Amino acid sequence: MATVNDTTSADTDNNQQPTTTVVKRKPVFVKVGDLKPGTNGHTLAVKVLSSTTVLDKKPRNTSSFSTRPGAANTRIAECLIGDETGTILFTARNDQVDLMKAGTTVIIRNAKIDMFKGSMRLAVDKWGRIEVTEPASFTVKEDNNLSLVEYELVNVAE
Repeated sequence: MATVNDTTSADTDNNQQPTTTVVKRKPVFVKVGDLKPGTNGHTLAVKVLSSTTVLDKKPRNTSSFSTRPGAANTRIAECLIGDETGTILFTARNDQVDLMKAGTTVIIRNAKIDMFKGSMRLAVDKWGRIEVTEPASFTVKEDNNLSLVEYELVNVAE
C-alpha cells in the first residue's frame, strides 16, 4: 500500500522536489446588470464614462525627516463605468485613479460590491487588479445605473 511519503527513484534523483503544476481557471466575465449587493470576486470588461476626483489629500506631516517612505497623496475618484447591460459607480483609490480615465476600456478583476448610503459601488482592493485594454466594441447602456437603486437591509424574524 502506497502512502503519501513514498517516493520513487525518479523523484529522489538529483535532489529535486516533485513538481506540481498549478492549474489556473479561466476568468468568468460578468455583466454590470448581473451585479448584486454583498458579492465579490467579479471580473468585468467595462468602459469608463466619467471620472470625478472626490479626495486629494496630502500627507499630514510634510517635514522631510519624519515622512515615512511611500507616504503619498491619498486620492479617491468616483468613476461611472458600464457595459451593454448598465452602469455603476466605481471607487478608484490612489494609483487606480490614473488608470480610470474617461473613454478608456478596462478589465477589472476580483472586484467587490461595497454598499455606500444604501447604494452599490464597485471597488477593487489590494487583491484585485485593473488593466487597460483595447477599446471595446459595445455601446454602454446609460439608462440602467445600478448605483441609483437604493437598498435597505431587512431582518427577517424566524
